[in-house]
Amino acid sequence: MSTKKKTMKIFADPAKFQRWSRERRLAGAKIALVPTMGYLHEGHLSLIAAARRRGADEIAVSIFVNPVQFGPNEDYARYPRDEKADIEKCRAAGATAVFLPTPETMYAPDHSVYVEENDLSLGLCGARRPGHFRGVCTVVAKLFNLAHPDFAVFGRKDYQQAQVIKRMVRDLDFDLKIVVAPIVREKSGLAMSSRNTYLSVDERAAALSISRALREVRPGPAGGVRDRIVRAIEKAGLKTDYVECVDSVTLKPVKRVAKGTAVLVAAYCGKTRLIDNREIV
Repeated sequence: MSTKKKTMKIFADPAKFQRWSRERRLAGAKIALVPTMGYLHEGHLSLIAAARRRGADEIAVSIFVNPVQFGPNEDYARYPRDEKADIEKCRAAGATAVFLPTPETMYAPDHSVYVEENDLSLGLCGARRPGHFRGVCTVVAKLFNLAHPDFAVFGRKDYQQAQVIKRMVRDLDFDLKIVVAPIVREKSGLAMSSRNTYLSVDERAAALSISRALREVRPGPAGGVRDRIVRAIEKAGLKTDYVECVDSVTLKPVKRVAKGTAVLVAAYCGKTRLIDNREIV
């Protein structure tokens, strides 16, 4: 079925979104969910395209800046938002539903239940952003319960997040598949991110040191790989948060970079925290 010919539905009420998804699934529709925090770019739209290629009859895009996954000193209040533009981009990309909840409709005033993953989420971004993955797992679990998708599509740029979500789905027996789509980059090579809007022209140029350093990664001792990346990005004026060479499934540190290794980078460009990665295949 061609999703482009369908009228896109817009939901703000979680109960109405859940009712729609349940009815569509009972009618035999194959449902895909694309969870986002909005301010959509080509990376997000590639996730919609991935859902379409996999034969989804309904492609639901959630747009929700989730306060539970932000720390007290992080950028929740200033995170970029453009609901009107996001809706039009979803429509043009072939989404058939957009879910636009608010914190008040997603979380009861006295909400007290969270979902935690206690292995893959402990290092890397999880170590530096306490509570972040608890917030991610909680909201994604809620979205799965609302959307009843056959599969959900996440981007590989958030590498640790994708692995954590896959583990949550496995361990809690969610009846869906997780699809991880490739990183989409700007022509310059910079990994697309909603936070790129924070960067000045000079900062954008400096930020390219991350993707350039990752492109130069070759098999060898992990310590040497890490040191070369750190030197390259700090020479460009960035501040390293972490550079880690890990097993692509367990996220445990490895001694040698080889097939099956993921090289993960987080660095500050000015005040903006950027992440990127490369998987050795």
